[in-house]
Amino acid sequence: MSNKSNTTSLGPQARDDAWEQLGSEQFDVVVVGGGVVGAGAALDAATRGLKVALVEARDFASGTSSRSSKMFHGGLRYLEQLEFGLVREALHERELSLSTLAPHLVKPLKFLFPLTHRVWERPYIASGIFLYDRMGGAKSVPAQKHLTRSGALRMAPGMKRKSLIGGIRYYDTVVDDARHTMTVARTAAQYGAVVRTSTQVVGFLREADRVSGVRVRDSENGATIEVRGHVVINATGVWTDEIQALSSQRGRFRVRASKGVHIVVPRDRIVSEAAIILRTEKSVLFIIPWGAHWIIGTTDTDWKLDLAHPAATKADIDYILGEVNTVLVTPLTHEDIDGVYAGLRPLLAGESDETSKLSREHAVARVAPGLVAIAGGKYTTYRVMAKDAVDLASDDIPARVASSITEKVPLLGADGYFALVNQTHHLAQMYGLHPYRVTHLLDRYGSLIDDVLALAADKPYLLQPITDAPSYLQVEVVYAAVAEGALHLEDILARRTRISIEYSHRGVNCAEQVAGLVAPILGWDASDVDREVTTYTARVEAEIKSQMQPDDDSADALRVVAPEARQEILEPVQPGTH
Repeated sequence: MSNKSNTTSLGPQARDDAWEQLGSEQFDVVVVGGGVVGAGAALDAATRGLKVALVEARDFASGTSSRSSKMFHGGLRYLEQLEFGLVREALHERELSLSTLAPHLVKPLKFLFPLTHRVWERPYIASGIFLYDRMGGAKSVPAQKHLTRSGALRMAPGMKRKSLIGGIRYYDTVVDDARHTMTVARTAAQYGAVVRTSTQVVGFLREADRVSGVRVRDSENGATIEVRGHVVINATGVWTDEIQALSSQRGRFRVRASKGVHIVVPRDRIVSEAAIILRTEKSVLFIIPWGAHWIIGTTDTDWKLDLAHPAATKADIDYILGEVNTVLVTPLTHEDIDGVYAGLRPLLAGESDETSKLSREHAVARVAPGLVAIAGGKYTTYRVMAKDAVDLASDDIPARVASSITEKVPLLGADGYFALVNQTHHLAQMYGLHPYRVTHLLDRYGSLIDDVLALAADKPYLLQPITDAPSYLQVEVVYAAVAEGALHLEDILARRTRISIEYSHRGVNCAEQVAGLVAPILGWDASDVDREVTTYTARVEAEIKSQMQPDDDSADALRVVAPEARQEILEPVQPGTH
């Protein structure tokens, strides 16, 4: 059976300890940014034996890394652009995560590629998927299978008969991106990294011509300290340019934000046993099963407004509904939508031809002695990006730096996962839970399931579902505060769980119950609870109102007025003010 693990927890005490360490110790590497690339860089550096600090202004994955299409995919469409190296690399990473690094979080997903043109399309797409499979796509998943129109409609009866002439079944994967990012960060902490959220970089330290660390400010109380490091890695995604400006160094590349919107609808609105990929005039549209829902997206439009809270508009939602309804027997309406989310892709925009050719996907640059920046890329290749960043940062570290070993480092919860899956019924009996609940927990925590359920040992009521979000047990939100670094309701409802997109009330109906569960752990009194609930409710109301607006400017104006959970966050940070 599984054993209680000796796992590093990111609870309130660890947070206090991390503040002391940040202010008193000399680090080899200071990573700025708690998205998947920053968390990956912290893990990469820590497992090379380096002394590492990771600071994040808000929460793990609170930017782009919680708002993706929820796939670890090879990038089938990049084959058309002849990006063979990129696809091969991504498929290698997908296979690693499926089989070794994170099998509890990254799952195989059956896709239907509907064919709409006779004669040329089937051999054209089939050859692409054949390449995809041969490059590494069909190791832990089955190879492609060709379907007639009838066969495709048996797989996806919810599609209009006239919307396809046949289909190809292939496999990709699905992942809870926010949980995955948080788990990468926790794994870095397990290997000795000092990891702290709500810790915002407000300036850089210098010794002669070198960057020698950062000045950070606690986003909860405004306290500031200096963190010293031989090298700083800027892994802040769409905030890259803002952090770059603080360093007073000219960047080697710029980052352009592109907005991608997804909608979430109940599973019974579309009848299909497979995910569906649709080609549109502008890009591709994914229809992805997500528990009791479908996630449908995405869009691709320039965004020049608030980076922290990109807003979806009615036009974005209408576009997605319009595209998906061209193939569905039963059209979707606005009333069918339970959740909406918008994320920003950090796309490279080179300042010169040479820079823009660094890489189509991601670029790493030594901006100044002691400062490395990484940007661009895609979620799937986060581990490669992290390795590239630490490799370049090694030039600024006095001691010899070992090679990256993260190919061989399973994330927390991965070890023993497959054996526990075989013991699902036994675990269900042991804890008095239904087997489907155990499966749900294993797919979120893997072999850390005992750590989670141990919190209910003397509080059996914690094994009851959250009243207005019954997909989750009460013990899960307690664990989020005890071990997973959650500091606010927003962290729990939007990222540790996905209640904010999985229920039509978007978390408002259970905000009070969840706040009551975590209040004793986070030291909240009655007024803190009231403020958390009020702040979260205002966030949801602002998002819903913004989603009724016709354009980005009016949507953004409504979204940005909602109060911040982190009361001392600075947005944006201005050079020279701290």
